[in-house]
Amino acid sequence: MSHKPAGLIYGVDETPPLGINILSGLQHVGLMSIYLVYPVLIAQAAGASAEVAASLVSATLIALAVATLLQVITIGPIGSGFLCQPTSSVVYIVPSLVAARSGNLAAVFGMTMLAGLFEVALARVLPRLRPIFTPEITGLVVLLTGISVGVVGLRTALGGGPSVAEPAEVDLLLGLGTLGLMVALNVWGRGALRVFSVLIGLVAGCAAGWLLGRFDAEEVARLSDAPAFAAPLLGHVGWSFDAGLLLPFLIGAVAAVLKVIGNVTTSQKATQVGWVRADMRSISRGVLADGLGAVVAGAIGAPGINSSSSAVGLATATGVASRRVGWSVAAILLVFAFVPKLGMLFNLVPRSVLGAALVFSSTFIVTNGLVIMTSRLLDARKTLVIGLAIVFGLAVEIFPGLLVVLPPALRPSFGNSLVFGTLVGLGLNLLFRIGLRRSVSMSVAPEAIDPEALEEFLDGQGAAWGARSDVIERAKFNLVQSIETLAGSGVASGPLHIEASFDEFNLDLRVSYVGEQLELPEQRPSIEEIIESDHGERRLAGFLLRRFADRVTSRRAGERATVGFHFDH
Repeated sequence: MSHKPAGLIYGVDETPPLGINILSGLQHVGLMSIYLVYPVLIAQAAGASAEVAASLVSATLIALAVATLLQVITIGPIGSGFLCQPTSSVVYIVPSLVAARSGNLAAVFGMTMLAGLFEVALARVLPRLRPIFTPEITGLVVLLTGISVGVVGLRTALGGGPSVAEPAEVDLLLGLGTLGLMVALNVWGRGALRVFSVLIGLVAGCAAGWLLGRFDAEEVARLSDAPAFAAPLLGHVGWSFDAGLLLPFLIGAVAAVLKVIGNVTTSQKATQVGWVRADMRSISRGVLADGLGAVVAGAIGAPGINSSSSAVGLATATGVASRRVGWSVAAILLVFAFVPKLGMLFNLVPRSVLGAALVFSSTFIVTNGLVIMTSRLLDARKTLVIGLAIVFGLAVEIFPGLLVVLPPALRPSFGNSLVFGTLVGLGLNLLFRIGLRRSVSMSVAPEAIDPEALEEFLDGQGAAWGARSDVIERAKFNLVQSIETLAGSGVASGPLHIEASFDEFNLDLRVSYVGEQLELPEQRPSIEEIIESDHGERRLAGFLLRRFADRVTSRRAGERATVGFHFDH
């Protein structure tokens, strides 16, 4: 029996054939190339020349290659081991533009290094921050990231800027046709057609764009005149630090950490059968690799980079999640850094075609975010955290005037759905922890046991705690069965006292009563024992209770006995 989830063709540690490996790498680089517009925008904001802009792109490609390898390896404390390599990131573009508009690219690079070091520091203490970075917050970040990627894709496909409301009809049809082809190949295609659905869509979209005259003649001429090989020029590199930019870059670093948490969690879920909880060790390694990647970027004169949700979405969509594809991605990125013609060739791809690829990948990211959020029970507090964060995250994109209450210097840093929605979610999550009890209790009389009331007790508390639904279901079985066994067999005399306690890692139930100690046998009693012994049914119930919990205890002190059930969370 395969241990891979349905739809996954090549697992994390499997080695695809060389051809599939290289073509999958090309798909990823093709999707990553749209974000190369960010270093160009930063260079333009700083008033830099076209040569400096080209140098920023080359430096970014080198940084991406190094950071990709850091992410897919698993050496020491570095690397998640998943195909969630970085791109030029939306979480760093806003503070970078603020720094660049002062005409000081050195501040962009210096503050990017500082933000990367902050990520590295957070990676070391990340397991201790698990109560803050809950699955609801992680799923929220994944969802907002998917929405952000989709919005970038739509704006790219429709031309961006003021003309978004009335895009050229031919561009709209080209983008929709490309998206439709990718969807059709992914849904109904088999084998290579599904694996390379995005690459096929990109090639077909480019061919259609060429026939429709959507290639810029000047860009084509510049491509033909470009040298076949040229070493990247890094004369623009310099570093400076500005205390006034510290907060925006640190906010970007926190958003980057949450994005890595979401991406690695999504990768774990998509590649592991029976996934139930995030592996914080793998996440911590991924955050460390991401932070080191940002440090490398700033050191060689590139803007901030961060783990790509599009890459995770593409791996999920195509079924090729092998981390060995990361080596192909890194090699292709390095080639592009030294071969101007290849890099410029990707720049020729019509915006509507690249936008369609981003929209396609964003759908898988959004769905994964919803799945992660709903893996826990949700009460009114959790619902408000998620709902308000989404609403306010989207609102700043639609109504930027909402940020008028903030100081002007901070508005650009918060004017992004991912950053603002994440901060709203984190703030509300911390606020709503006030008054949340981690231990609750109730008492029931043996002659008035109501199984539905017992289940509602755990359901309500599980939702308030944000516990996983599968753990609560097991706990409900043990609670109801133990109470019915103790009361029905006459073991307990007087009220039974129930106490439940929870943290992010453990759920514990304790039932105390006056009476005999409940036996919890490790071996199932035989049919003869069950039929012939007065205690047979009680021993069978005790055996089943042991099987449904991760650990059980039964003890007696004086007249009172206690049976305890522990569930790993």
